[in-house]
Amino acid sequence: MSKNIADLRKDYQKQTLSEDDVDSDPIEQFNSWWKDEVSSGMDEINAMTLATASKAGIPDARTVLLKSVSEEGFVFFTNYNSQKAKELEENPNACLLFYWKDMERQVKISGTVEKVTAAESDAYFNSRPEGSKTGAWASPQSTVIESREVIEKNIEKYTTQFAGSFISRPAHWGGYLVKPSVLEFWQGRPSRLHDRIQYIKTVDGSWKIQRLAP
Repeated sequence: MSKNIADLRKDYQKQTLSEDDVDSDPIEQFNSWWKDEVSSGMDEINAMTLATASKAGIPDARTVLLKSVSEEGFVFFTNYNSQKAKELEENPNACLLFYWKDMERQVKISGTVEKVTAAESDAYFNSRPEGSKTGAWASPQSTVIESREVIEKNIEKYTTQFAGSFISRPAHWGGYLVKPSVLEFWQGRPSRLHDRIQYIKTVDGSWKIQRLAP
């Protein structure tokens, strides 16, 4: 390596985050930071790490894309036969992490997970490009395959099958809603003394705001 990994560091100095400045509603706070990211022009700001765990507590993580956010929570779509789906079936709890390097920010969201309705999955699936629709049929996600040729043959098969016709959503593909119970907004600060503001959902459904040590 050209550089010693331990020597790689950056001093964060762009923004600050105070309990007095954040919105009382964490979703509104997320939307405020989201608008900042949209204005920044950065690519794929909806990319988020999805962390899950099996029933035995074995952790797993991968990057997925946020497709909608509301007061209910955060929605992403995937193959219901995938590894992540199997883990969510066993243990319907997850954590999401957004890392927005340009603004020196992170947002961490923890909560329970449930499938969205078939109608919601249909609506999003029908908005996807044709190639993505065909890909949902062609890929047995997370399973071992002999070679890339397996996928290419499946693409050819379903492209022919759906040629000139409506591509319906496969039953094994759809959305999940992450319903947050804890959200943390992290703002990088100098000397690793970062600002961390956490929202915790209380039993009456309101949000408690507190500062965490960096």
